Amino acid sequence: MRAYRTDLTGLLAGLETLGGLDLARLRGWLAEAHAAGAARSTLARRGAAARTFTAWGHRRGLLSHDPGARLTSPRPRSALPTVLDREQAGAVMATAGAGAPDLDPVAQRNLLVVELLYASGVRVAELCGLDLVDVDDQRRTLRVRGKGDRERTVVYGAPAGLALRVWLARGRPALARPSSPPALLLGARGGRLDPRVARAVVHRAVAVAGVPDVGPHGLRHAAATHMLDGGADLRYVQELLGHASLATTQLYTHVTPERLKAAHEQAHPRA
Repeated sequence: MRAYRTDLTGLLAGLETLGGLDLARLRGWLAEAHAAGAARSTLARRGAAARTFTAWGHRRGLLSHDPGARLTSPRPRSALPTVLDREQAGAVMATAGAGAPDLDPVAQRNLLVVELLYASGVRVAELCGLDLVDVDDQRRTLRVRGKGDRERTVVYGAPAGLALRVWLARGRPALARPSSPPALLLGARGGRLDPRVARAVVHRAVAVAGVPDVGPHGLRHAAATHMLDGGADLRYVQELLGHASLATTQLYTHVTPERLKAAHEQAHPRA
């Protein structure tokens, strides 16, 4: 809302009446911002603000027509996220495990946080929302409640399974209190683990590993990308990530040079 008011203040500066707000002024206003070095996302936001305002003014009878209806602005580019390669992800897992063999319950929990985020691709809020009953260690699955309270089942691999069993046998009992909730992950005081603490755990492990700085969502991107590189179907990855639309999954992943080369060698007659 503050950015909207700021944009409109600049647009309306110097106007005596709204009648002077025409398409030429709207285009000139965006052109000035572009010349000043405004980012595409800023220009897109300002264009949207202008169109919203002129549509409102026309509905209220303050403008004889809606000049914003013909205003176009650049769409913000969809920047690809930083994605760790497999070796970098492995280094993060190794870093997160420091201290876990020494029976430090917080270290055991931290290892599990990083392992499950990467193994299953769940969101950090979904991870922290898991209860003990949501875990099926026999089948290595988690029952996750995602956006819109949609429920899905995700799987995890053997390394995450080992970290989970150690946490349940040693780490969680050491942190649990009589008042502790049935949460899978607990904080140092026995309450449900806060997503902010989980994010800090990931950032700390990434920093120590010396790889590009990513948070829990970065591990989610890595999980999806590495699965696609390994030959997983895009729709399976969509289900794993809990996306309602396949288009959203495509935005979360990107084609790596290795996968592009493999597809080219498999499909092109002159590869």
